[in-house]
Amino acid sequence: MALVDRSSQPLLPSYGLDKVNRSSFPAKFIFGAASSAYQNYKLQTFYDRFFISAIWNSAAKIRDHSTGDVATDSYHRYKEDVKIVKGMGLDAYRFSISWSRVLPRLESYVTLFHWDVPQALEDEYGGFLSPKIVDDFRDFANLCFQRFGDRVKHWITLNEPWTFAVTSYDYGTTAPGRCSAWRNNNCTGGNSGTEPYVVTHNQILAHAAAVKVYRTKYKVITT
Repeated sequence: MALVDRSSQPLLPSYGLDKVNRSSFPAKFIFGAASSAYQNYKLQTFYDRFFISAIWNSAAKIRDHSTGDVATDSYHRYKEDVKIVKGMGLDAYRFSISWSRVLPRLESYVTLFHWDVPQALEDEYGGFLSPKIVDDFRDFANLCFQRFGDRVKHWITLNEPWTFAVTSYDYGTTAPGRCSAWRNNNCTGGNSGTEPYVVTHNQILAHAAAVKVYRTKYKVITT
């Protein structure tokens, strides 16, 4: 299942967290679970037609040549996942827009980018290595705000931007697998000393562009 019931798992050291509960947080603090489409769904649905052309599905881009053909099968087991979320007493479920499925009695937090750069943009100008990504991401965000804004009140622009920049362009362990040769001989090229910073810079600009569009055109409508 996509969401693991920890009650059956061996307990790890608590580091004092066993004393933490809801009363330790402000009354309006939101507790939730998060997932990404690529990690949760088998590539056996109409969803595949989009993601099959994203950079994660090019086996040569992944260090161990794996793909997402088999995942945790949330596509078929989403009802079980919802029960687990509710059973854990959570308030929200955050999932990525590349497979936007609104689940009952849960508030949706939608991510616009969870490391799934379209292969066409990666081939054309190098994805987040190019400032051209800023306008394209802004246009994508605008489309999502326009089409889903009547149902989605909470948006997350970029998921784990630091991790994306470092693992993809410094260590080369995640797609597109770029780094310096001294870092990892299996990389597809790159420069660990500069590219993570270029990617981070362009992510910040893309985030700012998406936020500006939302605040200018949609904030009054959707709040």
